[in-house]
Amino acid sequence: MSTESPKNHRTFCRSEYDTLKRVILCEPHYMTIRDVINETQRKFKDEGIHIEKAVEQHGEFVKTLRDNGVEVALLPYHKKYHEQVFTRDIGFTIGQTVFVARMASNVRRGEEAVLKQWLEDEDLSYYNLAEDRIEGGDVVIDQNTVYVGLSDRTTQSSVDHLQSLLPNMEVKGIKFKAEYLHLDCVFNVISPTEALIFREALTEQDIEFFGSRYELIDVSKEEQFTLGTNLLSIGNKKILSLPINKGVNNELRQRGFSVLEVDITEIIKSGGSFRCCSLPVLRESTANDATH
Repeated sequence: MSTESPKNHRTFCRSEYDTLKRVILCEPHYMTIRDVINETQRKFKDEGIHIEKAVEQHGEFVKTLRDNGVEVALLPYHKKYHEQVFTRDIGFTIGQTVFVARMASNVRRGEEAVLKQWLEDEDLSYYNLAEDRIEGGDVVIDQNTVYVGLSDRTTQSSVDHLQSLLPNMEVKGIKFKAEYLHLDCVFNVISPTEALIFREALTEQDIEFFGSRYELIDVSKEEQFTLGTNLLSIGNKKILSLPINKGVNNELRQRGFSVLEVDITEIIKSGGSFRCCSLPVLRESTANDATH
């Protein structure tokens, strides 16, 4: 499968930090915690989610993206899919290929069909990972390397299959504590040389490995719970982050990042933040990007 950027591409991603041009989101009109599928939901199950507030906050997220030159496509929302806001999990883009994932949780099965229909309507080709159990929240891309979290949601056999589909790239499985749901809840690459990390969730071996490749920015236990690693970079050192994650935001600003603070705290009650809520299909790669 091609991972090289064509001149007139409609789908292309090679990192988490190149300039975001087009992204898929879904409004949380039917968002609810019906069947608890992660520890964050367990904490907020009795409190529940205020739908109107969640939709309003999501609208600010969409507006911020559009104000910064990002084309936002909104998937149709359906009453039976109450986790649809987390579009990252149902797919991921590597090179020119959009991969459609198979969801591990029964309550999310069927969301893939909505994404596939949208891709077909847009005349965008995709690769259907129908026999693999792999979720986009576990897939973190940096040039020629794809880090894939190994958890309750994503299997080693799926990682092996993805490696066979991407022979010119290194697909590396990363073990982490399953209670943290997805890799992007404990690790995220934000530039060619920097990454956010919550060390408690990862093995010493992988922490050492990441430390050999990046300057690691530690996220506290408190800010991991409020998804301090789950940021969305839109390029040119601009990053969307929650206002409550003051430690992460201050560290990023000291490093020269422009932090765009948007409050989506109603949405994160269900266990995902900006990265979870966004499926990039097109990032503009620059010639000066570092590679690993």
